[in-house]
Amino acid sequence: MPNASEQRPYLVLENFIGGKFIPSLSHIDSYDPSIGEVYCRVPDSGKEEVEAAVAAAKEAFPDWSARSPEQRAQVLNKLADLLEAHLEELAQAESRDQGKTVTFARTVDIPRSAYNFRFFASSLLHHTTDCSQMDHMGCLNYTVRCPVGVAGLISPWNLPLYLLTWKIAPAIATGNTVVAKPSEMTSVTAWMMCKLMQQAGVPPGVVNIVFGTGPRAGDALVGHPDVPLVSFTGSTATAQRITERSAPYCKKLSLELGGKNPAIIFADANLDQCIETTVRSSFSNQGEICLCTSRIYVERSIYSEFLERFVAAAKKWKTGVPSDPSNNNGALISKEHLEKVRSFIALAKSEGGVVHCGEGVDQLELPERNAKGYFMPATVISGISDSSRVMQEEIFGPVTCVSPFDTEDEAISKGNGVRYGLGATVWSRDVGKVHRVARRIQAGMVWTNCWLVRDLNLPFGGMKNSGVGREGGKDSYHFFTEVKTITIKH
Repeated sequence: MPNASEQRPYLVLENFIGGKFIPSLSHIDSYDPSIGEVYCRVPDSGKEEVEAAVAAAKEAFPDWSARSPEQRAQVLNKLADLLEAHLEELAQAESRDQGKTVTFARTVDIPRSAYNFRFFASSLLHHTTDCSQMDHMGCLNYTVRCPVGVAGLISPWNLPLYLLTWKIAPAIATGNTVVAKPSEMTSVTAWMMCKLMQQAGVPPGVVNIVFGTGPRAGDALVGHPDVPLVSFTGSTATAQRITERSAPYCKKLSLELGGKNPAIIFADANLDQCIETTVRSSFSNQGEICLCTSRIYVERSIYSEFLERFVAAAKKWKTGVPSDPSNNNGALISKEHLEKVRSFIALAKSEGGVVHCGEGVDQLELPERNAKGYFMPATVISGISDSSRVMQEEIFGPVTCVSPFDTEDEAISKGNGVRYGLGATVWSRDVGKVHRVARRIQAGMVWTNCWLVRDLNLPFGGMKNSGVGREGGKDSYHFFTEVKTITIKH
C-alpha cells in the first residue's frame, strides 16, 4: 500500500453501505484511458463488504417495500432531478473514467441515466394485475405482485451510469432493495450518485454500492443466500459462472450478454441513410456497445459501391482527445482491451483480410499528453471467411467486417451463423422483405432502416448466447417482482 502522501493525487472512492460511505483498506488502480495513467483508487471489496451491504439491504426492505408506489416514485423523480442538475460534472467524470467523448456522455449516458429513473417512476404507476372469475365454483381469483427482496445488480464498464441506473431504477421502484457492483474500471459516477441518493431521500440501505472485481465482490454477491435475484450485464463467460453460483439457491436471473450483430443491406436500400447510420452503429462509443454492428453483409450488386463509400465515411469518423467536441470517439477502456482488439485485426490480416482504414493504416494525431492513451481509429475489414474468429467472436471495439451475399436466404443464414443473437439491422425499401427477414433473424431486437431507436416500454435482451430474460417496462416489472395468485371462495 502506498503511504498517504503518495495517495494524495488520486481520487479515492469508498463503498456506500447503509447510507454511509465506508473507507476501504485495500484498493484497485483505475486508469484514465485517454492518457494511460492511474487517476483513481477503487475499493477492492470482498465477502465482508458484501455481507455488510446485504445486511443493510435486508434491514431496509420491510419499510421500503411497504411504501406506496407513489411514495417510491417521488424519490426516483427527485433523484432524476439531481442527476440532471449535475449533468455536466457527471458527463466530464464519465468521459475521464471510461474514455468516451464528453459529447457522448453529455448527450447519451447522463441524460439516459436520469430518464431511467423518470421512466420507471412513471411506469410503475401504470401496471395492473389479473383477475379471473369462477362463478360456478363460487370463487374469485386475482394476482398480486410483490417485490422479491434484495436485488444483486452487476453493471459493465461501457455505459457505466446508464446501465447501472437501468437496473437500480426498476429494482427500487418495485419495492426491492439493492446491492450493486459497478465495474471496477468505471466506478466514479456510481460513487458520485451515492451522494445524490442521500439528497434525494433514498432511505439508508435501500441502495448499497460495493466496488470491486468480479471474482471477489461479484462472486460474493451472486453466491449470497440472501440475494434472491441477480441482474447482470457483461460477458457470456461471466454469466455462465453466475448461473453456476446461483443454481444452488434457484435465484431469478436476468443476463444481458454479448453481441455479434449483423447489418443486412439489400440492393434497394437508401444508401445515403444506410451508410451514415451504419458508420454510427459500427463505431459509436468506440464500438463498445453490445448493440454495435460488427458484421455487415451487402448484396453483391452494390457491394463494391457500398464498401468504397462506407470506408470513405469511416475515415471521417474522428478519434481523439475525449474533450474535443469535433471527435466522434475517445479512447478504449484499457491497455489490455486495446491489445485484445488489435489482436483480432492482426488475425484478420494473417487470414488474408484487407484492412481498408483504421488500425495500422491511418495514423492518429494525438497531443503529447495523450500519446500513451488507448486510442484506435475506426477500422473496416473485408475478405474474412464466416468461420473466422474475427467474424464469430465479440471484438467490442471500433472494428467492423464487410462481406457480400447473393440471396435473401444466404443473408439470413450468414446473419444467424454465430452463437450470439442480440441485435440486427436490416436495410431495404421493400416492406415485405423487411418483415420476412426481421422474422427469420435470430435476435432479440431487429431495427429496419434505423439503429438503436429505443422505447423503454419494450423488451430488451437477446437470444442464444446473448442472454436470458428481458428487461423493459413490463418485463422489468415482472422480473423485479414475484406474482402471487390468491383465490377467494365466497
